[in-house]
Amino acid sequence: MTEHTADSADDESLAETFWAVASRLRRQARDSLAPWDITPSQSRALRVLTRHGEVRPGTLAEHLRIAPRSATEVVDDLQTRGLVERRPDPADRRATLVALTEEGDRVSTAIRAARRAEADRFFGHLDDTDRDELARILRTLLD
Repeated sequence: MTEHTADSADDESLAETFWAVASRLRRQARDSLAPWDITPSQSRALRVLTRHGEVRPGTLAEHLRIAPRSATEVVDDLQTRGLVERRPDPADRRATLVALTEEGDRVSTAIRAARRAEADRFFGHLDDTDRDELARILRTLLD
């Protein structure tokens, strides 16, 4: 095998390993939402509302990187479950804001705790140095 072919095989193996880890992490994150019967999209919406407070549906869609129509579906589902509410925007009566309810805030807090515990289990076998190095590498790949 030539050096280029060996490098290509290593790159492919690295990519396959990365995707396998990402898939496992995604599956575990989805499983961690099961007690609340919440989808990953709904969980992300709760996280955005927790972080940013009440926002217009279009702003929520931007944060979630989804189409406004899809954000409306997410909000509809969360509102049906009593986790968010729509209210008039005091700055523009034609517009609405989406906000967490008390129950939505409680569920969001519980989900964050469960996901933090899941991440601790997932990365727990790495020592602090390895975790710091992995975080550095992942941030580099994101840039």
